[in-house]
Amino acid sequence: MAASARSFRELSLLLALALCSALASSVDGETSRRFWIENDAFWKDGEQFQIVGGDVHYFRIIPEYWKDRLLRAKALGLNTIQTYVPWNLHEPEPRSWEFRGFADIESYLRLAHELEMLVMLRVGPYICGEWDLGGFPPWLLSIEPALKLRSSDSAYLSLVERWWSVLLPKVAPLLYVNGGPIIMVQIENEFGSFGNDKRYLHNLVLLARRYLGNDVILYTTDGGTIGTLKNGSIPQDDVFAAVDFSTGDNPWPIFRLQKQYNFPGKSAPLTAEFYTGWLTHWGESIATTDARSTAKALKDILCRNGSAVLYMAHGGTNFGFYNGANTGQDESEYKADLTSYDYDAPIKEHGDVQNPKYKGMLYSLRRVIHECTGTPLRPLPDNIERGNYGLVKLQKVASLFDILDKICDPPKVSVSEQPLSMEQSGQMFGFLLYFSEYQGIGPYNILSIPKVHDRAQVFVSCSLDGVRNRRYAGTIERWSNKPLQIPSLSCSSNTSLYILVENMGRVNYGQYIFDKKGILSSVEMDGITLRHWKMYPLSFDALGVLAKFQPIQQITNARNNKVPIHGDAQNKLRASSFYRNGPEIYEGHFHIDSDNEVKDTFISFRGWNKGVAFVNNFNIGRFWPAMGPQCALYVPAPILRAGDNVVVIFELHGPNPEHTINLVEDPDFTCGSNK
Repeated sequence: MAASARSFRELSLLLALALCSALASSVDGETSRRFWIENDAFWKDGEQFQIVGGDVHYFRIIPEYWKDRLLRAKALGLNTIQTYVPWNLHEPEPRSWEFRGFADIESYLRLAHELEMLVMLRVGPYICGEWDLGGFPPWLLSIEPALKLRSSDSAYLSLVERWWSVLLPKVAPLLYVNGGPIIMVQIENEFGSFGNDKRYLHNLVLLARRYLGNDVILYTTDGGTIGTLKNGSIPQDDVFAAVDFSTGDNPWPIFRLQKQYNFPGKSAPLTAEFYTGWLTHWGESIATTDARSTAKALKDILCRNGSAVLYMAHGGTNFGFYNGANTGQDESEYKADLTSYDYDAPIKEHGDVQNPKYKGMLYSLRRVIHECTGTPLRPLPDNIERGNYGLVKLQKVASLFDILDKICDPPKVSVSEQPLSMEQSGQMFGFLLYFSEYQGIGPYNILSIPKVHDRAQVFVSCSLDGVRNRRYAGTIERWSNKPLQIPSLSCSSNTSLYILVENMGRVNYGQYIFDKKGILSSVEMDGITLRHWKMYPLSFDALGVLAKFQPIQQITNARNNKVPIHGDAQNKLRASSFYRNGPEIYEGHFHIDSDNEVKDTFISFRGWNKGVAFVNNFNIGRFWPAMGPQCALYVPAPILRAGDNVVVIFELHGPNPEHTINLVEDPDFTCGSNK
């Protein structure tokens, strides 16, 4: 009887092994597809494997260029692509799912597979990545009671579960064991630098295993220190701990430390973020790193059989309003990221590889990869042609205040006793216009907004005049918040107060990530709290029809419509550009003769101030040459067309004197007051 039972158990085991073997076979008939860690090394299909990867984010590249950028990464010598998955791109509104265009992650992953590249997928739910709110949907910030992001808060986890229940079944068929390219899936991102809620991480692992099974490697990435690895690693859940560290640090002591946070034999040396460059904020000089020292640091890893993922292999662009931001020790120490995410990576924002990091004769990443791994040197890819279309004359279409009813849907206007945040108003990105009234007494009044995220332009007018004859009174900024002195307009009625607040990008890293936007405090005039607010969300969806709109009456130029002001207030207002135009919309056209002449280009905004630009109704991002360093925005050729092309600019302060932009061939990071 015992022998019979033993035979039955053995037969059951054989059947289970056979079933596992069958599940490991791909739909294409390939067998033994398996990726695992053993003897402190990665193994693929029975052979030791060295990951030579690079981050290439699908959401920062126009889809028509996905293949081009992946081929350039492959020619660099990479065998693996790593990418984040930003939740906010795929669920822009609750239960509203987006997987088309930039968000078509399945097509991107299949393309990587077709090009014989493996994938390390970073599914979050938090991703950091210099991306708005670290990839979290901003509507999470509108939920009451407030969610505890990146924690075991049950309300937060239920929303993560809903998101992953949509995402993970889409990527599961693309796991390596199922015949796809995905060899590893990352849980969270650098959590050890944020907290130590192991229950939270454990819940994420359970969710991932529910949809992905047990045959894919789950991994975490944390800084290579005892504290961050202790907080962020979860080896007890069979999750591999990878590390990152500053380029140039000695990697091997960090890899030895990494072993302490993986099970014995399960610690393949891997830096999941080998920094090829760095990010840049507005107002800084463009970040660059030395090609020779970067190549030397990579060689020290690869030539000793370590694995590395270049962050970034190709940075791309923060199109639209998706750029992130950082803070210092205080949340008021706010710095927004550029539209460009070039990152000084070996594959530049526009795909260029003619740079020392990619193709240097002696010290380049491409040569180091070839020398250390034996990967054949593939032919250098040709650069994509760029076009110099020259100067384009723009004309003013309207002032913001002329067309408020055209770019603000009346049912979406909010009314409240106190100002509402952007998230409470349903305005997740861009701009929100606040309106209230006050009684102007004396020669001037003092406006105070203790907490505004991120930048507020203030306008006043006599209430009987409506929005006509409004005056610009100054700007209050999150990083230099000071009360604003506003002159009396000598109105016979109340004074109307308009505050246009720009969300410049939510914080994506650190303790201040719960970064609501808009006016987040009471608003006081001479110490008295203003009440009865209206919030107007601005939408740019209708920009294509604005050229047909002719305002009944153009705003009278403020230079010809001065108001009585007194003493020092006059000088103060002149210094704050009181007589300059406010937010205005400009439009220009340029013609491309044929399909063969449609090429990548850059729009130079030298002489302009600050705003947002649209090309053929595509939001190419923010410009701020007055702050710098970025002067020009990248325009990929697929946005353009043969024939007429339309550029629309929402300028917050005033155009350059010639009302022109220049379409040039090259990027330019030499703008700003510090240049």
